[in-house]
Amino acid sequence: MTQKKYLAGLVVVAALVIAAGCLGAGTKPTTGDTVSVEYTGTFENGTVFDTNVGKEPFEFTIGNREVIPGFEKAVLGLSEGESVTVTIPAVDAYGEYDAERMKYVDSSTFPENITIGQRFLMRNGENWVPYTVTAMNETTITLDGNHALAGKDLTFTITLLSIQTHGEV
Repeated sequence: MTQKKYLAGLVVVAALVIAAGCLGAGTKPTTGDTVSVEYTGTFENGTVFDTNVGKEPFEFTIGNREVIPGFEKAVLGLSEGESVTVTIPAVDAYGEYDAERMKYVDSSTFPENITIGQRFLMRNGENWVPYTVTAMNETTITLDGNHALAGKDLTFTITLLSIQTHGEV
């Protein structure tokens, strides 16, 4: 009888060891966790606009608003080692294009050597907002305060490489 109890005890210990090794499997990140990801971002036509594949992993902390909302939401659904391809609508990416963020200014208020595509920080109330020169003529310079990816649905292939929980040191 003692041998049976001993074997039963070994089976229980083995089961606990196996279960303990699996506790981390399937863990998903939560607010406050720092995650490391690999990603590729593409437009609807498949053109790559950004990637870190073959470079340093990208790290950010869940809940700190360091990435676009749709990207963070996609990562929240992943476990370490998992990948997903998601299309993020403009509203959950860089927002819809807003025509009210356009400014038309007198060209005499800018240096003569500015060029289309040049970026400027301009005060908008208490905030500094980046604007891009999109057009100009002898009298007027057109500035766009929208993010370059505003109004675009974006597709990302994301791999969650690691999770560092907020309790880890």
